[in-house]
Amino acid sequence: MTVRRPVAWTVAVVFFAEAVGVAALNWFLGVVVDRQDMSLAGLDPDVMSVSSKVGGVVFGLYFALCGLVALLVALRDRAPAGLGRVLLISAAVVHGLLGAVSWGLVGPVAFVSMIVVLGLVVLLLMTYDDARGEAVAGRPGDGRPDDGTGDGGSPVSPPPAPTTP
Repeated sequence: MTVRRPVAWTVAVVFFAEAVGVAALNWFLGVVVDRQDMSLAGLDPDVMSVSSKVGGVVFGLYFALCGLVALLVALRDRAPAGLGRVLLISAAVVHGLLGAVSWGLVGPVAFVSMIVVLGLVVLLLMTYDDARGEAVAGRPGDGRPDDGTGDGGSPVSPPPAPTTP
């Protein structure tokens, strides 16, 4: 039994939940800053509020797009390619960096959750890389003759050994 599809489904659900959570948290923080009407180092409170909301929407869309890539991987049962692969790799890097920062700022629970998501994304990418590698390298019984020389079944047989009189 293969774990590729369940991992892809899990990653898709996690990314969609993360998209909603990140967007809602940043929106809430923007509302709090707006209601406090306080300045931080001379910054305009309205600018801070709007930038928090915009940042939440942007990161929410980013994680939703990563979730869409994982969902397409799960539905098609094919490795992500091109921009989708780049998005998943960037999401893995983001979760690694957030995990490193969250240990000190938030605590070990946030660190573990970030590293679990990082592990799921890496597992998703690696399981589909195995499938790609098998298709390229070939398997025993793929129709190529094996002459027993240990060279992978080269179709060219070695020259005959010279005979001595």
